[in-house]
Amino acid sequence: MRAVVTGASSGLGVETARALVSAGAEVVLAVRNRRAGEAAAAGIATATGRRAPEVRDLDLADRASVARFTDRWDDPLHLLINNAGIVTGGLERTREGWELQLATNHLGHFALATGLVDALRRGAAERGEARVVALSSTAHMRAGVDFDDLHFDRREYDPQIAYAQSKTANALFAVEATRRWSSDGVFTNAVNPGGIRTGLQRHFTERQRASLDAAEAAGAFAYKTPAQGAATTIVAAVRPEFARTGGHYLDDGREACTVPNDADLVRHPHGVKQWALDPGLARRLWTVSEELVHGRS
Repeated sequence: MRAVVTGASSGLGVETARALVSAGAEVVLAVRNRRAGEAAAAGIATATGRRAPEVRDLDLADRASVARFTDRWDDPLHLLINNAGIVTGGLERTREGWELQLATNHLGHFALATGLVDALRRGAAERGEARVVALSSTAHMRAGVDFDDLHFDRREYDPQIAYAQSKTANALFAVEATRRWSSDGVFTNAVNPGGIRTGLQRHFTERQRASLDAAEAAGAFAYKTPAQGAATTIVAAVRPEFARTGGHYLDDGREACTVPNDADLVRHPHGVKQWALDPGLARRLWTVSEELVHGRS
């Protein structure tokens, strides 16, 4: 099996890559920081006793970087894990003026997956199916996608809401990608890995930290180890029950129950809101994303 894992130089990404390499997969670490990626690859080789995975450059916030990655990919691809993600403490924008969390967490991965879809189709022809795993988050429960102001051009910026929007977008991507690609044997699912203490939190504001602390105290949230967090990704990536089905949202290794959009996060910490699985919203987001990333609808 040939796999690509984004954000694989640390945290969840390196744990996911390590598990796949241990199982015999040929893994490419797609990373923004090459030095960190090479260190991660060496560590994986030492831990598994197998050949070090290949490291390739990828900056999801840079459309040119994504295009270089996809243009240079020649092999059939069996598994794409859209693992990378960022959290910002304040408003940051790409050169296009896009809000950075949405640009990186959703639009960059959208460009990557659509750029690699032919390779995934070839992979599916080889193995009978290919998979894409999109990492979402419990944070999606805080906000849907605001199609009227995706990039916070008018509304007051809240980094928590921006992150939540991007994580809802990840789940909606899985819904529409499966609708479009399943006939070719390519299936996409979203996963919530849970909360893990990684570099993702380094830009948290005091408000963000306080919010997590309050959720943990209320029993709605508990930190996992990176290996525990990667487990649900691996379930979506290799378990036979997800071989030819997609558009699901997994939490703690199984499909989550759908809850109303007004459901309380504390009372439903392992649910998925309706707005993250809505087929109409998924199609709308795909159209908007294609217009932004590829300049077409």
